[in-house]
Amino acid sequence: MQQTTTATTALLLTATITFAGGIERQGDPSQILFEEGRNYLEFSAITVNPTISGNPLPGIPAGPTGNIANSYQTYALGYKHQLNDRIALALVIDEPVGASLAYTSPLAFFGGSSAEVSSIAYTGMAKYRVNERFSVYGGLRLVGVDGDITVNSPVTISSPYNLSVSKDYQVGYLAGVAYEIPDIALRIAATYESKTTHDFRDNTGAPFEVEIPQSFTLHAQTGIAPKTLLFGSARWREWSKFNVQPPDFLTFVPGVGPKNRPVASGTSNIWTYELGAGHKFTDNWSGAAAIGYEKDLGDTVGNFSGTDGYISYGLAVSYETDDWKVTTGVRYIDLGSADSSVTSFSGNSAVSAGVKVSYTF
Repeated sequence: MQQTTTATTALLLTATITFAGGIERQGDPSQILFEEGRNYLEFSAITVNPTISGNPLPGIPAGPTGNIANSYQTYALGYKHQLNDRIALALVIDEPVGASLAYTSPLAFFGGSSAEVSSIAYTGMAKYRVNERFSVYGGLRLVGVDGDITVNSPVTISSPYNLSVSKDYQVGYLAGVAYEIPDIALRIAATYESKTTHDFRDNTGAPFEVEIPQSFTLHAQTGIAPKTLLFGSARWREWSKFNVQPPDFLTFVPGVGPKNRPVASGTSNIWTYELGAGHKFTDNWSGAAAIGYEKDLGDTVGNFSGTDGYISYGLAVSYETDDWKVTTGVRYIDLGSADSSVTSFSGNSAVSAGVKVSYTF
């Protein structure tokens, strides 16, 4: 029980890495399957306040962008039922991806442009304990994605370009395996999540697809001293497959003329890392600290991005009774500098805060 308390604190810290992979807002949902208790219910809420701004590259006839990133909130709800000593079932509702950006400065090259992406996912899972050490788990995900985009710039044909797409639902899956040594609170769990490919239409009715890419996550934790837990994770996602390119979106390319190009796209596959430690101070109070890292890849980023990699620092504290547990956490995120096609973004950061309430019955 002592190690489980600090593991829950670590889970909140992992969830607050809200800049992993650009538009990722929630990670692997499967770890709820390892929570203790016959019935376990949890709700979490996270608020994020980012600052992303830049100045035009040399030769670009524009002014500073101002802050292009809007504050936002994300929520998750989960329930786990221990059917018997071998089988656990769970349902998680969360918001896996999202974006909220706007160029409010009229002096910016893309002044008047904005992007809003929202999503919801319903994930049903089951875990089977093969023996005391090994378990396997998997499930299906119903993922819905929608968005609104406005692009206003000197090189956008028919500027401003506007596109609004309704939520498209697609089915994906996840599968994983875990190894545990309960006596030392050791657990290593590997989870694969499939891609989902969403179908949309542009303003002319022409179809196009947007892929929310596949991912692989490795979770690990172990007790290192009485009432002390070391935890970490490594997550890979194939963001090079992410591409938003409506057929009717055209930009002017010097020497070429009007050309269909992506509104937003990923350039590289991304690894995101987390390392932390938790400690149980009393029967009721525990705390944790964690560092997150995503490498600066040096890519030319999209104009609806403005960052490349990050390092983050998080703290969390948890108070629990026999049935209830409340965890709060804060995180400072130092966002990496990046260049887009027209802007140099630097000095970016974000602060996030979250709360998770869980009930065991």
